Amino acid sequence: MADQDAPTIGWLGTGRMGFEMALRLLNSGTSLKVWNRTRAKAEPLAALGATIVDRPADLADCDIVFSIVSSSDVFVEVTLGEDGLFTVEGQRPSLLVDSSTISAEASEQVRQAADKLGCALLAAPVSGSPKVIKSGRLGVVASGPKEAFEQARPYLERFGNTVTYVGENDHARLVKICHNLILGVVTQVLAETTVLAEKAGINRADYLEFINGSVMGSVFSAYKTPGMVNLDFTPTFTGHLLRKDFELGLAAARELDVPLPVSAQVHQKVVDMIGNGLGDEDFSHLLTMAARGAGVELVSEDRDDVTDGLTPPLDDLSQRRP
Repeated sequence: MADQDAPTIGWLGTGRMGFEMALRLLNSGTSLKVWNRTRAKAEPLAALGATIVDRPADLADCDIVFSIVSSSDVFVEVTLGEDGLFTVEGQRPSLLVDSSTISAEASEQVRQAADKLGCALLAAPVSGSPKVIKSGRLGVVASGPKEAFEQARPYLERFGNTVTYVGENDHARLVKICHNLILGVVTQVLAETTVLAEKAGINRADYLEFINGSVMGSVFSAYKTPGMVNLDFTPTFTGHLLRKDFELGLAAARELDVPLPVSAQVHQKVVDMIGNGLGDEDFSHLLTMAARGAGVELVSEDRDDVTDGLTPPLDDLSQRRP
């Protein structure tokens, strides 16, 4: 049963990530008011007690609002645009916690508007995918006023396995962008070496099993292995989204005079992948592009014994489904 004296919590955005994060809050006993642009995607949460609202403005009476949306433009729209969170006269949350991956400029624009209304903005990007959230292994990095972080921490810890605070300003945005540069670079080198091994006659499953069991293996390499072995490119993170994050990272590097030669080359690989019509599928299609470049025709190995390393979950907070 929810604590009747607890802060009222709103949630903006129930895409692939937002839905699972909101679900974990509901499963932990948190009461939520939820908005999503496509209402039908949010309505399954009503089965667990969420209240679905019609506009972001309908969350203005909440104490804390969490948001996770697809782009900088959407973040500005749902906060400052028509029927946005901050458009209701005399009402505003005391804290907005945003987990979107957006530009520093968009974040600052909303932060300034929030400050004028007396609402703190905490940046809290996350590392993972819907399946990672279900497994209880989501990582959260946060920055903003320390008091705001302490207010949000109990809720962040309900959907995040690790929650790292990196300072008073907007550093969490850059930390997440740096993270996604690693994401792309590691996937590219994993794709290249997997194709090299396959062209020599080595099964992808065997090569990746060795990598995952070595010091070079990681939660990420294990997680991507079934898709690479069985050529399942169901999107967890699309090529278009990865390109956006690479371009945010390269822009930050130019501003700070930091050379990123490897990231710049992988950015071009991602652009090439999108140009070949693969941008709406999972970014692990970098494997497909590496294979084409090597003259290798990929065929699913149809291995149902290859695991992603994420099961069983660390806890049972995600087990109740609407």
